[in-house]
Amino acid sequence: MLDKLSKSLTVGSTALAALFLVASISSAEETKLRIQTHFAPEQLSGKLATEFVENIQTMSGGEIQVEMFYSSSVTKSVESFDAAATGIIDCDMTGGAYQTGKNPAFQFVGDIMGGYDTPYQQLSWLYYGGGLEAAQKLYNKFDMELIGWWIPGQESLSSSKPIRNADDFKDWKFRSPPGLETKIFEKLGAKPIVMDFTEIFTALESGIIDGADAAGLANNIGLGLYDIVKHANYPGFHSMPSDHLACNKAVWDGMPDKHKSIMKVAMESLALRTAMQTEVLNNEAAAKLKEQGVMLYEWSAEDRQKFRDAAQASWPEFATTPEAKALVESHIAFLKKLGLVK
Repeated sequence: MLDKLSKSLTVGSTALAALFLVASISSAEETKLRIQTHFAPEQLSGKLATEFVENIQTMSGGEIQVEMFYSSSVTKSVESFDAAATGIIDCDMTGGAYQTGKNPAFQFVGDIMGGYDTPYQQLSWLYYGGGLEAAQKLYNKFDMELIGWWIPGQESLSSSKPIRNADDFKDWKFRSPPGLETKIFEKLGAKPIVMDFTEIFTALESGIIDGADAAGLANNIGLGLYDIVKHANYPGFHSMPSDHLACNKAVWDGMPDKHKSIMKVAMESLALRTAMQTEVLNNEAAAKLKEQGVMLYEWSAEDRQKFRDAAQASWPEFATTPEAKALVESHIAFLKKLGLVK
């Protein structure tokens, strides 16, 4: 009797274990994403993007798989957003400022020029100043979902001639991203030329431009810019782009909630590590460039204020849609709270 009961329990346990195994296998979920970034894999930001991919794959136990396309290898940087929205890729890891042609509101989620001093202040607007909710309405209008930001910090300009102060911008031809920046620099006497991120090196080498707004010192070294030009400003003040991760909304909505949480947490980790590592590496890069004879110019408070004034005067001029006006109002309210705008 006991033998029969034991056998029955064993068979029952085996069947139950098999049932759990089948249930476990059938409930396994998988997310496959194709993501494009404009950064090269050897650049600091490219390495951090690789780390981000490794983190989400590890945290998901391999359930999230990512194919990353570096250096805008599928489409041009400015076309990456549309490529994700239309399903050519799944996610865009460039920046909102590339999309100002769709709506000038993207300027104020891409590069709030003349606004925040540090990445931490700018990230605080997104997560604690109502920024994410406001920005999400804009992204959703274009069938995209904003997952998060990663902000390297203030960028430095690269130039073939001195850029010691605002007066040196007169007739200065430089690569500029599209949008608000062109208006600000034109007011300061410069001649911005909009071109793709990947074309900067060749344009500097051939003399088409005198300088470039590309990235921070460490990333500029990765691009090889200071092999060509020997002038830069540091610390930076003019531009602090918010590189984003934005995904096709249908793809995002179809992902399991646990995968969404992993992606969001990984983006917050990427944001913090980006800001910290960039600050360290930019300082190291500054010391290295000085030893190599590259001239670094630290602008006076008065000259930095000239740029800030020109930038903030251009915000209302550029904010020509309801979405852009709403974002500018949101930024100003938060900047006042931080004491950065009176």
